[in-house]
Amino acid sequence: MTASRQSRRSALVLFSGGQDSTTCLAWALARYSHVETIGFNYGQRHRVELDCRATLRNRMAELRLDWKPRLSEDHLLDVDVLRQLGTSAMTDDIAITLQADGLPNTFVPGRNLLFFTLAAALAYRRGLDVMVGGMSQTDYSGYPDCRDNTLKALQVALSLGVDRPLTLETPLMWLDKADTWELAQQLGGATLVELVRVETHTCYLNRRDTLHDWGYGCGECPACKLRARGYQEWTARR
Repeated sequence: MTASRQSRRSALVLFSGGQDSTTCLAWALARYSHVETIGFNYGQRHRVELDCRATLRNRMAELRLDWKPRLSEDHLLDVDVLRQLGTSAMTDDIAITLQADGLPNTFVPGRNLLFFTLAAALAYRRGLDVMVGGMSQTDYSGYPDCRDNTLKALQVALSLGVDRPLTLETPLMWLDKADTWELAQQLGGATLVELVRVETHTCYLNRRDTLHDWGYGCGECPACKLRARGYQEWTARR
């Protein structure tokens, strides 16, 4: 696809307020002429990530002259049904452990499948043809709904389901966290890296009382450790 044709397409970014989705929003703003965002309140323990979204959107709109006119509406949906389906360390105050099937109990079954399905319905209503998510098979904790094959199959199903070609873009699919920091640097320079570091939220335990060199968080949960390790590896490369 030519750059000019790509720039005429419109995108809906699954935007949580975390590092990955913020980097994906920058990636989409660099490519598409019209970009909307969608977030989901599913009863997550780290709900503070949702509070980060407005600040991030406002700051990113000012980051580059061509990004501000491209960034359009935001949509926030309540999806508390996920909590009714069973206990998870992402939604309940329980310790983070491995389950009998080998997956961490931070796995919320069907979460990304549901998110993309709802995003597809909104994309249909809004006339958007690209959906962008921050899933990564490199740093995915074994979550089966983050795998490339899962999302390729879902793209086919959703396109058939709304009788309209939809594209699911996952720009972080084969990147590790160090690569994700580097992508932010490439997209928006030191300003975007600092915005990601200070204003995004990743910590599963909802901690924002301590600012580390890699951002806010408890420093001990799997999400914090992954983010910290990626930042350290990235800075070591430079």
